[in-house]
Amino acid sequence: MAKAEKPGQFPFTRGIYPEMYKKRLWTMRQYAGFTSAEETNERYRYLLEQGVSGLSVAFDLPTQIGYDSNDPIAEGEVGKVGVPISSLRDMEVLFDQIPLDQVSTSMTINSTAPILLAMYIAVAEKQGVPTEKLHGTIQNDILKEYIARGTYIFPPEPSMRLVRDVFEFCDTHVPKWNTISISGYHIREAGSTAAQELAFTIANGIAYVQSAIDAGLDVNRFGARLSFFFNAHNDFLTEIAKFRAARRMWATIMKNRFNATNEKSMLCRFHTQTGGSTLAAQQIDNNVVRTTIQAMSAVLGGTQSLHTNSRDEALALPTEEAVQLALRTQQIIGYESGIPNHPDPFAGSYAIEKMTDDLESEAKSLIEEIDRMGGAVKAIESGWVQNEISRSAYDYQQAVDSKKQIIVGLNKFTTEETIEPSLQEINQDSVKAHLENLNQFKQDRDNVQVSRTLASLKTSAEHDDNLMPFILSCVKAHCTIGEISHVLRSVFGEYSPS
Repeated sequence: MAKAEKPGQFPFTRGIYPEMYKKRLWTMRQYAGFTSAEETNERYRYLLEQGVSGLSVAFDLPTQIGYDSNDPIAEGEVGKVGVPISSLRDMEVLFDQIPLDQVSTSMTINSTAPILLAMYIAVAEKQGVPTEKLHGTIQNDILKEYIARGTYIFPPEPSMRLVRDVFEFCDTHVPKWNTISISGYHIREAGSTAAQELAFTIANGIAYVQSAIDAGLDVNRFGARLSFFFNAHNDFLTEIAKFRAARRMWATIMKNRFNATNEKSMLCRFHTQTGGSTLAAQQIDNNVVRTTIQAMSAVLGGTQSLHTNSRDEALALPTEEAVQLALRTQQIIGYESGIPNHPDPFAGSYAIEKMTDDLESEAKSLIEEIDRMGGAVKAIESGWVQNEISRSAYDYQQAVDSKKQIIVGLNKFTTEETIEPSLQEINQDSVKAHLENLNQFKQDRDNVQVSRTLASLKTSAEHDDNLMPFILSCVKAHCTIGEISHVLRSVFGEYSPS
C-alpha cells in the first residue's frame, strides 16, 4: 500500500469514501422471511420501528427455484426458509404500508431475480413510486449457485443472459438499483478459506463484467451499479484484511483489465453478513459474542451494509427477541463504540498490512489459474472451484474433529444444556391460508391475458430481446413465478451438473 493513500483514493484499500462513517453509518439490515407475506410484513414493520435502515428479504426454496407454492414439487418446503412469493398479490402484501421510495430493500434471490425485481417494480408503481426513486439490491449472482448453493434453474449461458438483461434494464429504468450482489458469502459458508472467498468472488465478478461488455454494455455505466456480498468469519484480523484487499483488487481490475474510467465503476461496494456456519446450536448465547466480533471486523473493514445473525439461527428462524438483540449489536457498535469516527483505523498496523498483501497475493494466484482455464464459468463447469472448496471444508472439519480448531461449547468447555430456548415455529395455518389464496388468485385473474403475455415472453426468449420488459408485463398480468419460470425452462432447458 502506498504510504500516501487515504480513504476515498484509488485503489480504495482504506475505504471507498474519504470520511466513511463519520457522516453516515452503514445500512443496518436484518434478513427476514417467514411462512407468509403477512407475517413477514409484520416483522419488517417491527424492524423499521426498531431502527433498521434497510430491509433484507429471505425467500423460501420454491420461490428461489421458480415453482409456485401450490406446485406438487413445493410440498413440504413452503415458508420453511423464507417467505413464499408466487404472485404480485403476495408481493403487495409483503410491502404493505412500507414506502418503497424511503426504504432500501435487498432481495436474496438469483435464478428468479428478474421476476422478483419485476414484482417489486410493479408494487412500487401501485404505490405511486417512480422506478427512478427505488433503491436497493437484487442478488442476481447465478454463478455462485453452481458453486455453493444449488438454487439454479437454467444452464450458465441463458442464466448469464438474464443477469445482463437486468443490468441493461436497470441502467435505463431503475438507475439507483444495485443490479447484482456478487456473493462470496455462500462460498465461505460452503467451506472456503478467506483467500478462496476473495478469489472466487472476484473471478465471478470478472465473468459478469466481461459478459456485459461482450454484449455491448458500457462498463462505466453498468459497473457503477455492481455490488458485492462478503462473509465475516471468526478470525478478526484476517476478515478486516480481506475486506481491504477486496477493494484494492477490484479497483485495479476494473481500471487495468476493463479500462474503466468512471471512478464509481471501480468501487467495491459490499454488504456483509456475519458467518452463519460459525453459529453453534450448543450454548447459543455464545453466538452473540461471535456475531459481535464478526460485525466489528466488517465495520473496521469498511462495509457499506451489514446483517448480524441472531443467536438462535443455528436452531430455527430467529425470534423477535433474538432479532432485536442482533440489531442492537450493530447499533451499539455504530453509536457507542467510537469506531465510526476513524476511517480504516487499523491502517499501518504491521499485521493488517501484511495480511492484506498476503491475501491479495494468494487470491491473485487463484484468479490467474481460473483465467488459464478460460474464466470462472469454465472453472465452475469443470468442477474445479467446487473441488477446491470441498478440500478446504474437509480440512477445517478435520481440525475441529481433532480439536486443533477449538469451538467453544462444541468441542471444548462443553456443558449439559438444561434450558430449552424458545424457538420461532412454522405456522402451518399460514401455509394453508397462503395456498388457498393462491388458488383463488389463479381463478379470479384474466387467464386469457395470462396466456397472451406468457406467449410473448416465450417468443422473446427464443430471440435476443431483453426479457425484463416482457417479464414485467407478465407480472402485471398476474402471471405467477412458476408460470414465468416454466416458460423460460421450455426455451432454455434446465441445468444438470455433470
